[in-house]
Order: sequence, then structure tokens, then C-alpha cells
Amino acid sequence: MTDITPLPAATEDDHYGEIAVELLGDQRETLVVSGERIPTITLVRAPGAEVDDHIVIGTRDPQHLTLTVDGDAATITPAKGKLRRQSYRVDVTYAGTSYRLVPDSIPTSRLTRDGKHLGDFSSDGDRRVIAEWQEGVSVEPLDAAIGYALSAAFGTGGQPMWMMAVDAVSAALP
Repeated sequence: MTDITPLPAATEDDHYGEIAVELLGDQRETLVVSGERIPTITLVRAPGAEVDDHIVIGTRDPQHLTLTVDGDAATITPAKGKLRRQSYRVDVTYAGTSYRLVPDSIPTSRLTRDGKHLGDFSSDGDRRVIAEWQEGVSVEPLDAAIGYALSAAFGTGGQPMWMMAVDAVSAALP
């Protein structure tokens, strides 16, 4: 029998070296982000949760997601993902710190820690993530780990509402 588990997607981060993103499990229900100089983030989709194939981790329902940082529980709250870019935000709270990943252009999403812009992430849903850190901002290992995990699990970027409206009207025309 051949093992069909995909190899980890690895990215070379300017601050933290090689960061691996793995999608594990028979139903690809576990996403693990790890590296030599960052904490390990594990995001798990609950068994039996309805799976949306457009989302790498399979769901945006916070009741069906568990996030840990080196084994310690964190709170994850993805928004529903409707028309506006803001509705695709994902919030994480860990050890009194609040993180948010929110689309800010077609290809990228902005990562903030307690409201401060740390960097921009891009990912096409293939588990490969690119981070561009803000100059002059202190980026911690946890910041990088959370940014890579959220970007890989939920993707980045989004069309502006006006562009989605034009697409919907165009699709409705004969």
C-alpha cells in the first residue's frame, strides 16, 4: 500500500527560517505549522463537521475547530465569510493577546496583534504561505506561527464587494 500523505509545504521565512505546513489525517482534518524557531500550532476540525472543499481546513464554524499553541488551548473565531472582505476575518486569542487575519487586497491578508499591523500574508490554498513583515515592527515567534497557520488553513485575500457584485450581475445576464 502506498502512503498518499502529502509532504509538508515548507516556506523560508525572513525572520524564522524554514516553516513547515502539514495537512494530516484521513479526512485532512488536522493542520500543523511548525519550525525550529516558532511554537507549533495545531488546528483540528472536529469529526463529523460538514466539510467545505473551498476551505483547506474544511470549515469556518468555530464550534468545530480547536486551535492549540504547543499543546495549550487558544480561542479561534472565523467569521462566516459572506460578501465583504471583512467577513472573511479570522480571530485568535491566546494568553491575553488578540490576533486577526483579514483580507486587505485580492491576493493578501493583513495580520494584526492587538490591533497593530505586523505583516501581510498570501496563500493560494496549497499550504505554501508567503509573509511580508512590516518594517520597524517587532515580530515574535508566536506571531509568525499564528499568521502561517491561519493563512494556510483559511487562505488569504478577497475581492472587493463591488467586484463580486459585478461578477454576480455578469453571471445572471444571458
